[in-house]
Amino acid sequence: MSLGDEHGGGRTSEGFGGSGQTRTRLPGGGDGEGYGAPRRPVRPSRSLIGVVGVIVLLIAAIAFANQGGGEGGDAADGAKPSGTNPTAASGTRPVEGKSGDIPTGYAQDEQGAQSAAANYTAVLGSDGMFNTERRREIVSAIADTSTRSELQSGFDADYSAGFLAQIGLNPDGTAPTGSTFVNRTMPAGTKVLKYSNGAAEIDVWCVGLFGLTGEKSTKPVTNGWFTVTVKLKWTDSDWKVLETSQRNGPTPVTGDNQVSGSDEIADAVNGFGGFTYAR
Repeated sequence: MSLGDEHGGGRTSEGFGGSGQTRTRLPGGGDGEGYGAPRRPVRPSRSLIGVVGVIVLLIAAIAFANQGGGEGGDAADGAKPSGTNPTAASGTRPVEGKSGDIPTGYAQDEQGAQSAAANYTAVLGSDGMFNTERRREIVSAIADTSTRSELQSGFDADYSAGFLAQIGLNPDGTAPTGSTFVNRTMPAGTKVLKYSNGAAEIDVWCVGLFGLTGEKSTKPVTNGWFTVTVKLKWTDSDWKVLETSQRNGPTPVTGDNQVSGSDEIADAVNGFGGFTYAR
């Protein structure tokens, strides 16, 4: 995640990397102590009748959507409905290969550019950026040669030893004994701002997690929403990053979920892997 207010400035050409401007407070009270704070009470749930009604409506909607696959239907010619959801998945394979564990080899079209932007945003917003060797591998894999050196030096300056110490990490970017460092970015959607065969500018709307688990942590894991703009160039048969920038939001209203304990968060982060994001 990118939480610049919590741990300093970030690297993009204008501010993206392991940082940003989103700050989220844990629910619970004015003087709560991170994970030791009282949990937020849950509002009364909807009645059983209401829940059953929602399920019935959902089943009916699914059944309706599956109708008309037989003979004589208007959709038999394969034409897409005029109201197709612009964020619906296409089903096309998003990537043909990998550079290390980073998906690469995207199609030279708008869908390929969006898939590349989403995956590159996720890896630039990962905990790997806090380790010098891993950070340089990431940037080398996804950056265009024309901006690679600039991005590398900028990220190296941002993730300095002083910065790591400020957020409670060891010099190699790992968490102290007994803690788990969390920095994960999860794209929620993409939008094409500009596109040509050789260049693209994509907005990636994200939710992120950032913080340290552990009983002694003074920086508990929080979440925030932000949008990353990724400028891409088609080079060497793939999309490569020229620069990125970031802004806050759009941010939805916080839900009624109870705040989980530190151990539960650590188990979730270690147990749930990430995805290859596809448009």
